[in-house]
Amino acid sequence: MPWDAFDPDEYIKRNYIEIQPVDREILSRVRDHFRDHFQGRAGRVAAGIDVGAGPNLYPALAMLPWCDRITLLERSARNLDYLDGQLAGYDANWDQFWDVLREQPEYADLGMDPRPRFKEAVGKPVAGSLFDLCGKDERWDLGTMFFVAESITTSLDEFRRGVGCFMSALNPGSPFAAAFMEHSEGYRVGSHEFPARDIDADEVRSVLKDYTEGVTIHRMANPKQLVRTGYTGMILACGRRKV
Repeated sequence: MPWDAFDPDEYIKRNYIEIQPVDREILSRVRDHFRDHFQGRAGRVAAGIDVGAGPNLYPALAMLPWCDRITLLERSARNLDYLDGQLAGYDANWDQFWDVLREQPEYADLGMDPRPRFKEAVGKPVAGSLFDLCGKDERWDLGTMFFVAESITTSLDEFRRGVGCFMSALNPGSPFAAAFMEHSEGYRVGSHEFPARDIDADEVRSVLKDYTEGVTIHRMANPKQLVRTGYTGMILACGRRKV
């Protein structure tokens, strides 16, 4: 697949210039899930990872109060360039996503503009695939994976292996949030078509059960909130890596 031809500007224009209601709901649920896990713990002790970050900063922003460092793992060369360019001071469209997060005090404590903290915590994006995480010795204390495992292949086996690689990168007991497109038929970014695996909430629940505990599955399928054609909704899984 032409991953290096993925156009981050076109993708952002379609998805993230203005916050969508479904992203607001996802972000609120992820925020509260992480807050519930870390509330009352002193200091920032966690190392976080956003797997397949793409041109999307809100998973990293959702981890910001809890992490000393955040790794952005991304395969596409153009997406890596975009992410690298956001470190010194990210674009203004991400402020509306931070406004949702700072409705909770741990986020609000970082101020209306967390760019200095973002620059401090988020290192240079790391080039690599989701599948590279399998077999690695490094582990993280917090993880996100948004629209990745089902959006890089048409194979059910590869989808399941990808989810397993994500989970294998987390320390036991670590909280995670993973989002998936429901019944995706594939998607277009600019002039390029990209694959997808048709999955539903039952498949997400099934693939996670051997790796996780305390998982809550949220399905968001309001037809008025679909940001493009070719899928039926979004699925969010929040839980912990099995101890």
